[in-house]
Amino acid sequence: MIGENMQVKDAMSRGVVTVPMDATAAEVAETMANRDVSAVVAVDENGETFGFVSEMDILSRLGDKNWEIASIEDLMASSVETVNPGMKLKDAAKQMAEKHIHRLIVMSEDKVGASYRPIGILSPIDVIKYLFRK
Repeated sequence: MIGENMQVKDAMSRGVVTVPMDATAAEVAETMANRDVSAVVAVDENGETFGFVSEMDILSRLGDKNWEIASIEDLMASSVETVNPGMKLKDAAKQMAEKHIHRLIVMSEDKVGASYRPIGILSPIDVIKYLFRK
């Protein structure tokens, strides 16, 4: 059971691999392969988060002609769910379950370092791993 004091920051995968909004599908796939990640966050030149691209987004386009030149906007999830690191872990887990979301982008809090930038990702496996580490 997820305890009352457990927070997103306790379980999230730290660090976020980002790609620029002008990246192509091939560049995104190469970044994922080289960095050994299953998703990347798309950001603009100011670091603002616009969405994320998962391995499934890439796989779904592999059969398309010229898939490798598809834009990031063609690939990325249409909606992004974000949470802050201090959110209760049980609430984040409930949000993922109820909305059938596989990843939440953890954003920095205002006035902490680079305000409101992606600092982590929380996935169901992160929650499960955290529970069994305790």
